[in-house]
Order: sequence, then C-alpha cells, then structure tokens
Amino acid sequence: MKLLIMCEGPNEKEIIDILLEHGKLIFTADDLLGLVPYHARQIKNSGQVKAALNIYPEEVKVLRVGDTQSEKLTIPAEYKHKIVGEEKYCTKPELEILLIISEGLYDQYEKVKSKMKPKDFAKQNIKLGKKRYNNSTQFYRDYYGNNVDSLVSAIIVYRRKKGTHKKDELYLADLLVEK
Repeated sequence: MKLLIMCEGPNEKEIIDILLEHGKLIFTADDLLGLVPYHARQIKNSGQVKAALNIYPEEVKVLRVGDTQSEKLTIPAEYKHKIVGEEKYCTKPELEILLIISEGLYDQYEKVKSKMKPKDFAKQNIKLGKKRYNNSTQFYRDYYGNNVDSLVSAIIVYRRKKGTHKKDELYLADLLVEK
C-alpha cells in the first residue's frame, strides 16, 4: 500500500518536501504514490494525482496536510475501491505558526491573536536576513531548508502548545520520526 500525500497549499508541500529530504518523516519517498507529495485539495481537481492513481494498481491511504481541514475529501467513483483510508494533519490556525514558534515569538503572537492572523503577524515580524516574510514557498525553503532541526522543533512545540485538535485531526508531529 502506498501513501498519497495531499497538501492544501504549496507551502505545506514545501514543508513536507523538506522533512522528506532530510529523513525526518516516518515514511520515505518510496512509500509515496508517485514518490512525491502533491499540492492538491481534492483528487478530482488534480490531474497529477489522478494519473498516479491510474498507474498504481494497489490500495492507497490518503494523508491530507493543511490548516483548514473542514473540506471533506471527495473520492471519485473510479478510485473508491483503491482508497482505503484518510488521515488529516493540521497546522491551525495557519502554517505561519511554525515560523512564529521558530522565531521565539509565540507568546508575543498569543497577545494579539484575537486581532491578527498568523500570516499578518509573520509579515510584520519575521525576516530572514533582509528579506521579510512574504508567504512564498521560497521563503520556507530558505528558512528551513538548511535548518530542518528548527522546523522539527517548531512542529513538536506546536503540538505541545496547541493542546488538542478535533478527534479526527492529527499533528504534523505525528508524522515525525523523532517525536
């Protein structure tokens, strides 16, 4: 059985790519459908996902990564026999919370979170060198690409600080080799 990793956005995919490249996940690229994670919210809207599912003859388990997990996964009829389960891995309220934790700004963010989204807080308060956070995939690559331990640490701290998600939602930390 292969894993189909579906990331809500390109930044979530980049985080998974970085963790995968550094061997920090409980699976390797060999365990993944098509050997890669996909930027896809739904199977029906992704030609890449459908092509990979068409090629692979066996069962597949779906792992969805994102900050908004309210959207139900719709499995097209032609794949219902192939998809054997789904797990959701959340980064609520937004992925930027990992950058906020990495920068040691979590307590400062907590004071303003009722008025400000993590993305806006990050844009105002986080820089890498002279480059201010701009919600780009490249920023995540530049920030964590050579500092994967900081990313792993932020993911672990996030789970500790966040408490609990809904019963059907897991943490990125649950995918880490070192938890």
